[in-house]
Amino acid sequence: MNVLVVGGAGYIGSHCVRQLQAAGHRPVVLDNFVYGHRGALAGGVALHEGNLGDEGFVGRVLREEKIDLVMHFAAYCYVGESVTAPLKYYFNNVAETLHLLNAMNTAGVKKFVFSSTCATFGVPPTLPIHEGLPQAPINPYGQTKLDIENVLKALAVAHQFSFAAFRYFNAAGAAEDGSIGEDHHPETHLIPLAIDVAVGRRPQLQLFGTDYPTPDGTCLRDYVHVDDLSRAHIAVFDRLATPGAQYFYNLGTGRPTSNREVIRAVERATGRSVKVVESPRRAGDPPALYADSTLAQRELGWKVRFPDIDSIVATAWKWHSSHPRGYADR
Repeated sequence: MNVLVVGGAGYIGSHCVRQLQAAGHRPVVLDNFVYGHRGALAGGVALHEGNLGDEGFVGRVLREEKIDLVMHFAAYCYVGESVTAPLKYYFNNVAETLHLLNAMNTAGVKKFVFSSTCATFGVPPTLPIHEGLPQAPINPYGQTKLDIENVLKALAVAHQFSFAAFRYFNAAGAAEDGSIGEDHHPETHLIPLAIDVAVGRRPQLQLFGTDYPTPDGTCLRDYVHVDDLSRAHIAVFDRLATPGAQYFYNLGTGRPTSNREVIRAVERATGRSVKVVESPRRAGDPPALYADSTLAQRELGWKVRFPDIDSIVATAWKWHSSHPRGYADR
């Protein structure tokens, strides 16, 4: 299929573009490069630079490229920033996405794969988190994703719009060949931050919260490799052939890993120590989030190739050690 990857120069989007090519599809990238990198783009991929909220521009791309399906990765995704700058998140993650969906509806493109998040569940009543648990976000980032999930449900009924929403846990790692990886500005994700400290690019790592009700007092998270995530998105394509179909899947390994365990994994991979400064809890962070991905495994045949934190960190280290300045385009 011809697949428009919105945010295709970003971290997850760029990995998904590579997986689409490997699966025989034709990806087309739409990105405004607020957070994306030109160096992350796969060779030979059509690029359209612009904003997802520009309906005229998006409509032209959809028609000219004969797009069959849209994958949406162009959200702001920093939990802490969403608490301090909620309007930024509502404008981009909700308002701009509504324009994208309207452009699709006008152009008659009715297949959509949405990058959602486990943050829609807030503090879950039970663990691991399955798709049937109540959704009660505790930060604006999670709320904006839930808002779009609800819009998609309405579109499925009103316009026979088919979609899948994937609720990620913590995307991590890099391409196995080390060609593309994680390069955010600013960087807030634990693995690349710890690697930066290990190699001396940062003086220390700020560890937010050491008094959580967890085995070592730090947050528990479910780290899932970015290529594993990407393969799940492609595996759902056939199920979207039914008009009005709607699917929700959690994507994670199901293995909770504490912040301290991540730091130790980085130390093992790099062979260097990571200096840590303990800080108070960060607003909007639940104590523990990890997935029950049984539904995706059963319905999509999805299998995790990187099941543990050491295998994930190893790919991240391969990328960062060979790209000490990231994509070097800022």
